[in-house]
Amino acid sequence: MAKFKYAGRDRRGKREGAVYASSRREAMEKLKEQRIRVIEIKEVPETIFTKDISLGNPVKLEHFVIYLRQFSTLIKAGVTVVEATSILAHQTESKGLKKALFAVEQELREGNPLSNAVAKHKKIFSSMFINMVKAGEVSGNLDETLDRLGDHFEKQHYTRQKIKSALSYPIVVGIIAIAVTIFLLLAIVPTFVSMFDQMGGELPAITKIVLAASAFMQSFWWLITLVIILIVLTITYLNKNKKTKYYLDYFLLKMPVFGNLLQKASLARMMRTLSSLFSSSVPILQAMVIVEKVVENEVLSKVIRESRYSLEKGSSMAEPMQAHWAFPPLVTQMIVIGEETGALDAMLSKIADFYEKEVETGTDQLKSLIEPLMIVALSGLVGTIVTSIMVPMFSMFDQFQQMNQ
Repeated sequence: MAKFKYAGRDRRGKREGAVYASSRREAMEKLKEQRIRVIEIKEVPETIFTKDISLGNPVKLEHFVIYLRQFSTLIKAGVTVVEATSILAHQTESKGLKKALFAVEQELREGNPLSNAVAKHKKIFSSMFINMVKAGEVSGNLDETLDRLGDHFEKQHYTRQKIKSALSYPIVVGIIAIAVTIFLLLAIVPTFVSMFDQMGGELPAITKIVLAASAFMQSFWWLITLVIILIVLTITYLNKNKKTKYYLDYFLLKMPVFGNLLQKASLARMMRTLSSLFSSSVPILQAMVIVEKVVENEVLSKVIRESRYSLEKGSSMAEPMQAHWAFPPLVTQMIVIGEETGALDAMLSKIADFYEKEVETGTDQLKSLIEPLMIVALSGLVGTIVTSIMVPMFSMFDQFQQMNQ
């Protein structure tokens, strides 16, 4: 489907925008249906700069949250869904969302409901969004549903950012440490090799180790690069394959320090999603199917699937969770209370609130602990290489002084 930019007029005056169609004729027909008299229309050629190249969802979460907030505000102000979609399509900064909204606008003008229109763009709009919009259309509370979705994705974005901030520091410092080490071994240490050879005598053990590492790095740098590439490709493959991803997620959840943080973040996301779906009157079994896909952790997804089977049999959804280590007693007990009192959505929201605060506190503590440790590690690594060079230098200086005496 190609993109066509147009300039024209309608009853309100000048109109400019874009329309997606398979041909110029089809684009003209679509604009005619919208009662736009076309003055100029031209196809926008797709280039490497305009083509959508993305892994996963091409729309950033913050852009999607802004879209939801603005959409809700426009609907509350009495703007029609069609006009609101048109306004947001022209306004959004996200190229992926812009393209999808133009297509959704065309579907709406053809008389299709919003839920059906967005369902054709599943890379942009998640199954959770589609089902909650459908429930909002049925109940007539689309503005409230959009507000609830905005809250949900905003909290999800905040939790993700906290996790990223906690993990990014050690990763960045680790990369810097590796880069500095490689530079010292390849550029600095080799300049002292001939000097040490001329000096003769027995070199300290630490110097021998560093010189051997430098020689290995110079000879087999390509092998080290190849190993790093293979590790990255292996992890990518394991993450894409559903069976192997289970073991990868299991390993991540069992990791010291970081595993506990990732577990809390996954539980917060799971409970927040379930709460949002229940509040929007999405059927519980359908909600469980959506959450199974949204949680992005195969260990938790397996338990959610078992909980759904338990519900289908007429049992409690908490039973499979109670038997699994990934779900603390707090979670399962509050779900049981929610099922018994009929306030499951409220209980799930409280669990999500609790774990979101736990993630926030945990990431702040982790950052304050990791920062000094990483600085010490980096200093120790560089200090070891520098010491291995300086110790023989001092030995040479002592020998030179003895000779002069």
